[in-house]
Amino acid sequence: MEDKEELMNKLKQETIDANLPLKEGATNIVMGKGSCNAEILFVGEAAGRNEDLQGMPFVGAAGKNLDKLLAEVGLSLKEVYVANILKYRPPENRAPSNEEIKSHTPYLIKQIEVIKPKVICSLGNYATKFFLANGDVDKMKEQPGITLVHGKVREMEFLGMKIKLIISSCCDNL
Repeated sequence: MEDKEELMNKLKQETIDANLPLKEGATNIVMGKGSCNAEILFVGEAAGRNEDLQGMPFVGAAGKNLDKLLAEVGLSLKEVYVANILKYRPPENRAPSNEEIKSHTPYLIKQIEVIKPKVICSLGNYATKFFLANGDVDKMKEQPGITLVHGKVREMEFLGMKIKLIISSCCDNL
């Protein structure tokens, strides 16, 4: 049986090989970072400029805030995993389209299936709506906005997996 690192490496290659929207304009794919054995998964919306250049999520200002928060609670990237809904950066950091989200989220779901986290912390509006809609992109627009649910914790089932969803507006003010 393959270990989680091997599965994640195969998934990264599968994602690179896919003809995903936003791929052409991106510098790098941004899959994730941290421990594949993590019990806590942080999920943001998409890579920004720094993330696209380095091929790693949360390396800019929000990443510094996330690192600070993790340190304050005695955690590091050795105990958590960080990923985004989109695996490539939208131009000018614009909001993602439904089609882009639909194309990219199967790869996020596969990451979740490999990691099997007990806790998912959604960072921002798109990630929150994705989880509240149980992965159904077409139902995201029906979900409450982040300002109504920020700071809430929900015990829920996400695509058959029992998780605790912690909702945050993002790393700028965790």
